Amino acid sequence: MISFLHSFKPDPIMFSFFSIDIYWYGFFIVLAVSSAILLSLFLGRRNGFDKDELFDLFFYLILFGLIGARIYDIFLELPYYIENPVDVLKFWQGGLAIHGGILAGVLVLWFFIKKRKIKALAYNNFWDDIFSLAFITAPGLALGQSIGRWGNYFNQELFGGPTNLPWGIPIDIINRPADYIGQEYFHPTFLYESIGSFLIFLVLIFVHLFLLKTRKKPDFKMKLFVVAFYFIGYSVLRFFLEFIRVDFSPEFFNLRFPQVVSILIVFLFVFLCIKLNNKKII
Repeated sequence: MISFLHSFKPDPIMFSFFSIDIYWYGFFIVLAVSSAILLSLFLGRRNGFDKDELFDLFFYLILFGLIGARIYDIFLELPYYIENPVDVLKFWQGGLAIHGGILAGVLVLWFFIKKRKIKALAYNNFWDDIFSLAFITAPGLALGQSIGRWGNYFNQELFGGPTNLPWGIPIDIINRPADYIGQEYFHPTFLYESIGSFLIFLVLIFVHLFLLKTRKKPDFKMKLFVVAFYFIGYSVLRFFLEFIRVDFSPEFFNLRFPQVVSILIVFLFVFLCIKLNNKKII
Protein backbone atom coordinates (compact mmCIF):
# COMPACT_ATOMS: atom_id res chain seq x y z
CA MET A 1 0.00 0.00 0.00
CA ILE A 2 2.86 2.38 0.82
CA SER A 3 4.44 1.97 -2.59
CA PHE A 4 1.03 2.38 -4.24
CA LEU A 5 0.37 5.70 -2.50
CA HIS A 6 3.86 6.90 -3.35
CA SER A 7 3.54 6.26 -7.07
CA PHE A 8 -0.17 6.56 -7.87
CA LYS A 9 -1.66 9.91 -8.95
CA PRO A 10 -5.41 9.81 -8.34
CA ASP A 11 -7.97 11.20 -10.77
CA PRO A 12 -10.88 12.97 -9.02
CA ILE A 13 -13.34 11.66 -11.65
CA MET A 14 -14.49 8.10 -11.02
CA PHE A 15 -16.18 7.78 -14.43
CA SER A 16 -18.26 9.81 -16.87
CA PHE A 17 -21.79 8.94 -17.90
CA PHE A 18 -23.26 10.82 -20.88
CA SER A 19 -20.91 13.76 -20.26
CA ILE A 20 -21.82 13.75 -16.55
CA ASP A 21 -18.78 13.32 -14.31
CA ILE A 22 -19.09 11.09 -11.24
CA TYR A 23 -16.48 12.03 -8.64
CA TRP A 24 -14.64 9.74 -6.24
CA TYR A 25 -15.26 12.35 -3.55
CA GLY A 26 -19.01 11.91 -3.87
CA PHE A 27 -18.64 8.13 -3.94
CA PHE A 28 -16.74 8.05 -0.66
CA ILE A 29 -19.16 10.49 0.97
CA VAL A 30 -22.08 8.25 0.01
CA LEU A 31 -20.18 5.17 1.20
CA ALA A 32 -19.30 6.89 4.49
CA VAL A 33 -22.86 8.07 5.14
CA SER A 34 -24.32 4.67 4.24
CA SER A 35 -21.90 2.86 6.54
CA ALA A 36 -22.65 5.25 9.40
CA ILE A 37 -26.41 4.82 8.94
CA LEU A 38 -26.30 1.03 8.82
CA LEU A 39 -24.09 0.80 11.89
CA SER A 40 -26.11 3.34 13.85
CA LEU A 41 -29.32 1.56 12.85
CA PHE A 42 -27.91 -1.75 14.10
CA LEU A 43 -26.77 -0.24 17.40
CA GLY A 44 -29.98 1.73 17.80
CA ARG A 45 -32.20 -1.33 17.32
CA ARG A 46 -30.11 -3.25 19.84
CA ASN A 47 -30.60 -0.42 22.32
CA GLY A 48 -34.37 -0.31 22.03
CA PHE A 49 -34.90 2.35 19.36
CA ASP A 50 -37.62 2.01 16.75
CA LYS A 51 -36.42 1.63 13.15
CA ASP A 52 -38.81 4.21 11.69
CA GLU A 53 -37.91 6.77 14.35
CA LEU A 54 -34.22 6.21 13.63
CA PHE A 55 -34.72 6.72 9.89
CA ASP A 56 -36.42 10.04 10.62
CA LEU A 57 -33.46 11.03 12.78
CA PHE A 58 -30.90 9.94 10.17
CA PHE A 59 -32.66 11.91 7.42
CA TYR A 60 -32.26 15.16 9.33
CA LEU A 61 -28.75 14.29 10.50
CA ILE A 62 -27.63 13.75 6.90
CA LEU A 63 -29.42 16.78 5.47
CA PHE A 64 -28.34 19.31 8.06
CA GLY A 65 -24.98 17.63 8.63
CA LEU A 66 -24.05 18.21 4.98
CA ILE A 67 -25.36 21.77 5.08
CA GLY A 68 -23.45 22.52 8.28
CA ALA A 69 -20.26 20.95 6.94
CA ARG A 70 -20.50 23.04 3.77
CA ILE A 71 -21.21 26.32 5.57
CA TYR A 72 -18.32 25.72 7.97
CA ASP A 73 -15.92 25.01 5.10
CA ILE A 74 -17.04 28.16 3.28
CA PHE A 75 -16.30 30.14 6.43
CA LEU A 76 -12.80 28.64 6.68
CA GLU A 77 -12.00 29.63 3.08
CA LEU A 78 -14.14 32.76 2.90
CA PRO A 79 -11.65 34.87 0.86
CA TYR A 80 -11.64 32.22 -1.88
CA TYR A 81 -15.42 31.93 -2.03
CA ILE A 82 -15.85 35.71 -2.07
CA GLU A 83 -13.74 35.76 -5.23
CA ASN A 84 -15.40 32.61 -6.64
CA PRO A 85 -19.03 32.66 -5.43
CA VAL A 86 -20.19 30.09 -7.98
CA ASP A 87 -17.90 27.50 -6.36
CA VAL A 88 -20.07 27.60 -3.25
CA LEU A 89 -22.38 25.17 -5.04
CA LYS A 90 -19.63 22.82 -6.25
CA PHE A 91 -19.65 20.60 -3.17
CA TRP A 92 -18.85 17.53 -5.29
CA GLN A 93 -15.34 18.93 -5.74
CA GLY A 94 -14.72 18.84 -2.01
CA GLY A 95 -15.36 21.27 0.77
CA LEU A 96 -17.15 19.56 3.66
CA ALA A 97 -15.71 20.35 7.09
CA ILE A 98 -16.46 17.75 9.75
CA HIS A 99 -16.65 20.25 12.63
CA GLY A 100 -19.55 21.99 10.90
CA GLY A 101 -21.29 18.68 10.33
CA ILE A 102 -20.85 17.67 13.97
CA LEU A 103 -22.24 20.99 15.23
CA ALA A 104 -25.26 20.65 12.95
CA GLY A 105 -25.71 17.06 14.15
CA VAL A 106 -25.78 18.15 17.79
CA LEU A 107 -28.47 20.72 16.95
CA VAL A 108 -30.51 18.01 15.22
CA LEU A 109 -30.28 15.78 18.30
CA TRP A 110 -31.41 18.69 20.45
CA PHE A 111 -34.36 19.28 18.11
CA PHE A 112 -35.44 15.65 18.29
CA ILE A 113 -35.31 15.65 22.06
CA LYS A 114 -37.29 18.88 22.37
CA LYS A 115 -39.76 18.52 19.50
CA ARG A 116 -40.15 14.83 18.72
CA LYS A 117 -41.23 11.86 20.78
CA ILE A 118 -38.86 8.90 20.58
CA LYS A 119 -40.01 5.91 22.58
CA ALA A 120 -36.57 4.78 23.77
CA LEU A 121 -35.73 8.13 25.37
CA ALA A 122 -36.31 8.73 29.05
CA TYR A 123 -37.79 12.23 28.67
CA ASN A 124 -37.14 13.06 32.26
CA ASN A 125 -33.63 14.34 31.77
CA PHE A 126 -32.09 16.22 28.84
CA TRP A 127 -28.57 14.88 29.40
CA ASP A 128 -29.62 11.24 29.46
CA ASP A 129 -31.65 11.69 26.27
CA ILE A 130 -28.99 13.48 24.24
CA PHE A 131 -26.24 11.07 25.30
CA SER A 132 -28.53 8.13 24.50
CA LEU A 133 -28.82 9.35 20.90
CA ALA A 134 -25.14 10.25 20.66
CA PHE A 135 -24.22 6.86 22.13
CA ILE A 136 -25.67 4.97 19.16
CA THR A 137 -24.42 7.41 16.48
CA ALA A 138 -20.83 8.10 17.62
CA PRO A 139 -19.31 4.80 16.37
CA GLY A 140 -20.93 5.25 12.95
CA LEU A 141 -19.68 8.81 12.78
CA ALA A 142 -16.11 7.71 13.47
CA LEU A 143 -16.37 4.96 10.85
CA GLY A 144 -17.84 7.38 8.33
CA GLN A 145 -15.01 9.85 8.88
CA SER A 146 -12.46 7.09 8.35
CA ILE A 147 -14.05 6.22 4.99
CA GLY A 148 -14.88 9.74 3.87
CA ARG A 149 -11.31 11.04 4.15
CA TRP A 150 -10.38 8.95 1.10
CA GLY A 151 -12.41 11.38 -0.98
CA ASN A 152 -9.88 14.07 -0.08
CA TYR A 153 -7.13 11.83 -1.42
CA PHE A 154 -8.69 11.59 -4.86
CA ASN A 155 -9.28 15.35 -4.87
CA GLN A 156 -5.63 15.93 -3.88
CA GLU A 157 -6.64 18.21 -1.04
CA LEU A 158 -6.01 18.55 2.69
CA PHE A 159 -2.53 17.07 2.43
CA GLY A 160 0.38 17.93 4.70
CA GLY A 161 3.77 19.50 4.14
CA PRO A 162 6.54 18.11 1.93
CA THR A 163 8.13 14.83 3.00
CA ASN A 164 10.74 12.32 1.86
CA LEU A 165 9.04 9.46 3.69
CA PRO A 166 8.24 6.41 1.56
CA TRP A 167 4.50 6.92 2.02
CA GLY A 168 4.54 10.53 0.81
CA ILE A 169 1.91 11.10 -1.88
CA PRO A 170 2.54 12.93 -5.18
CA ILE A 171 0.55 16.13 -5.65
CA ASP A 172 0.06 17.73 -9.08
CA ILE A 173 1.58 21.17 -9.50
CA ILE A 174 -1.83 22.77 -9.95
CA ASN A 175 -2.86 21.56 -6.47
CA ARG A 176 0.33 22.57 -4.64
CA PRO A 177 0.49 25.73 -2.53
CA ALA A 178 2.69 28.43 -4.05
CA ASP A 179 5.31 27.97 -1.32
CA TYR A 180 5.78 24.32 -2.28
CA ILE A 181 5.73 24.41 -6.08
CA GLY A 182 9.16 22.79 -6.22
CA GLN A 183 8.11 19.86 -4.00
CA GLU A 184 6.43 16.71 -5.30
CA TYR A 185 5.67 14.45 -2.31
CA PHE A 186 3.57 15.45 0.68
CA HIS A 187 2.29 13.97 3.94
CA PRO A 188 -0.95 11.99 3.39
CA THR A 189 -2.82 13.64 6.24
CA PHE A 190 -6.02 12.14 4.88
CA LEU A 191 -4.53 8.71 5.65
CA TYR A 192 -3.37 9.71 9.13
CA GLU A 193 -6.85 10.98 9.98
CA SER A 194 -8.51 7.96 8.38
CA ILE A 195 -6.43 5.56 10.46
CA GLY A 196 -6.92 7.60 13.63
CA SER A 197 -10.69 7.77 13.13
CA PHE A 198 -10.79 4.03 12.50
CA LEU A 199 -8.94 3.35 15.75
CA ILE A 200 -11.48 5.51 17.59
CA PHE A 201 -14.23 3.54 15.90
CA LEU A 202 -12.68 0.24 17.05
CA VAL A 203 -12.67 1.35 20.68
CA LEU A 204 -16.29 2.54 20.51
CA ILE A 205 -17.59 -0.54 18.73
CA PHE A 206 -15.73 -2.78 21.19
CA VAL A 207 -17.68 -1.18 24.05
CA HIS A 208 -20.96 -1.67 22.19
CA LEU A 209 -20.21 -5.29 21.30
CA PHE A 210 -19.16 -6.01 24.88
CA LEU A 211 -22.46 -4.64 26.14
CA LEU A 212 -24.39 -6.66 23.56
CA LYS A 213 -22.50 -9.86 24.37
CA THR A 214 -23.00 -9.50 28.11
CA ARG A 215 -26.55 -8.20 27.60
CA LYS A 216 -25.82 -5.29 29.87
CA LYS A 217 -27.88 -2.16 29.48
CA PRO A 218 -25.60 0.89 29.19
CA ASP A 219 -25.96 3.29 32.08
CA PHE A 220 -25.48 7.02 31.79
CA LYS A 221 -21.79 6.89 32.71
CA MET A 222 -21.11 4.38 29.93
CA LYS A 223 -22.91 6.59 27.41
CA LEU A 224 -20.97 9.59 28.65
CA PHE A 225 -17.67 7.71 28.29
CA VAL A 226 -18.38 6.57 24.73
CA VAL A 227 -19.47 10.00 23.49
CA ALA A 228 -16.68 11.83 25.33
CA PHE A 229 -14.07 9.39 24.01
CA TYR A 230 -15.17 10.10 20.45
CA PHE A 231 -15.16 13.89 20.79
CA ILE A 232 -11.95 14.11 22.82
CA GLY A 233 -10.17 11.44 20.77
CA TYR A 234 -10.99 13.02 17.44
CA SER A 235 -10.24 16.53 18.69
CA VAL A 236 -6.77 15.50 19.91
CA LEU A 237 -6.11 13.73 16.61
CA ARG A 238 -7.25 16.74 14.60
CA PHE A 239 -5.30 19.20 16.76
CA PHE A 240 -1.95 17.53 16.03
CA LEU A 241 -2.67 16.85 12.35
CA GLU A 242 -3.32 20.54 11.79
CA PHE A 243 0.37 21.23 12.48
CA ILE A 244 1.37 19.49 9.25
CA ARG A 245 -1.50 20.56 6.98
CA VAL A 246 -0.69 23.30 4.47
CA ASP A 247 -4.16 24.30 3.25
CA PHE A 248 -5.45 27.75 4.15
CA SER A 249 -7.17 28.25 7.49
CA PRO A 250 -7.89 31.34 9.62
CA GLU A 251 -5.59 31.59 12.62
CA PHE A 252 -6.11 32.72 16.19
CA PHE A 253 -3.24 33.04 18.69
CA ASN A 254 -0.92 31.30 16.17
CA LEU A 255 -3.26 28.31 16.01
CA ARG A 256 -5.32 27.22 13.03
CA PHE A 257 -9.06 27.62 13.52
CA PRO A 258 -9.75 23.84 13.63
CA GLN A 259 -7.16 23.59 16.41
CA VAL A 260 -8.99 26.26 18.41
CA VAL A 261 -12.28 24.41 17.91
CA SER A 262 -10.62 21.13 18.92
CA ILE A 263 -9.30 22.66 22.15
CA LEU A 264 -12.75 24.03 23.00
CA ILE A 265 -14.34 20.62 22.38
CA VAL A 266 -11.80 18.88 24.64
CA PHE A 267 -12.36 21.37 27.46
CA LEU A 268 -16.14 21.13 27.02
CA PHE A 269 -16.20 17.34 27.34
CA VAL A 270 -13.72 17.25 30.18
CA PHE A 271 -15.99 19.72 31.97
CA LEU A 272 -19.08 17.62 31.17
CA CYS A 273 -17.40 14.45 32.38
CA ILE A 274 -16.46 16.08 35.68
CA LYS A 275 -19.83 17.79 36.05
CA LEU A 276 -22.06 14.88 35.08
CA ASN A 277 -20.07 11.85 36.23
CA ASN A 278 -21.14 12.14 39.85
CA LYS A 279 -24.50 13.72 39.11
CA LYS A 280 -27.59 11.60 39.55
CA ILE A 281 -29.14 11.67 36.07
CA ILE A 282 -32.06 9.24 36.33
